[in-house]
Formats: sequence, C-alpha cells, structure tokens
Amino acid sequence: MTEPIIRMPLRVRYHECDGQKIVFNAWYLAYADIALTEAARVLFGSYDELAARGVDVVVAEANVRYLGSAGFDDELVIDVWTQHLGNTSMVLRFDVNKNGELITQVTSRYVWVDTESLKPKAPPTEVREAFAQHLLPVEVSSRPG
Repeated sequence: MTEPIIRMPLRVRYHECDGQKIVFNAWYLAYADIALTEAARVLFGSYDELAARGVDVVVAEANVRYLGSAGFDDELVIDVWTQHLGNTSMVLRFDVNKNGELITQVTSRYVWVDTESLKPKAPPTEVREAFAQHLLPVEVSSRPG
C-alpha cells in the first residue's frame, strides 16, 4: 500500500476548543492547511521550493467528515494522502487520528495555478510525480479510514 506523504503530529491547544471543550469544527480545516505546508516540505524541501517551480495551489472545495472528537492537549496524527490527480487540480485527503482511531477526515480539492497570473496551470512533471507517489487506490480513496 502507498505511504502517506507525511504523518504529522499535532497537539490540540486550549484556544482551539469550544465551550464544550472539544476542538471547534473549523480548526480541522486549519489543521489540513498546516499539514499541506508540511507535506510540501517533505516533497520539495519547503512550500517556497514548490512555488519556485512556477505553481501554487488554491482551495476550490473542502469537505469535513466528523467521526469522533478531540479535546485540549490530545495528541493527533494527520496522515496526508493524494486522493486524485487531474490535469490542473488534485484532491488531498487528510486523515486526523487520535490514539490510532480516525476521528476526522478532510478532503480538499486544489486547483494548480501559475504563481504570477494565478490562472489554472498544469504542474510540472516532477511536481505531479511527487504527489502521484502517494496516490491512494480508488477503492481506498472513497471510504473513511
């Protein structure tokens, strides 16, 4: 099976929790954004090195499935996978795990854009291949966990 791009540890901070003392739902999108930056670091050395190749990504769509919860000081691990690669877009899946259990799954569709014009642009071959190495099989990419 393909390995995730990164398995990123993250500890829940107090200010990320709501009045019910669980992580406020919108933070999972922030966690995915942090994990994307770390994935770029693993694949290219830094996010800036990715952008130096003339492309960047913008979020076109995001979906969050809540399967469990996390609270203050919980230790999470976010696995980042490539779920789909198109010509000018890709879908990344972020599996948020607590104690080895999938608690949240974020899927984000990104459009590749030229760094100067911000118009859609196919990524260079080496960028595409870097993400393709972590592409989930179809039967795995469509189900949680």
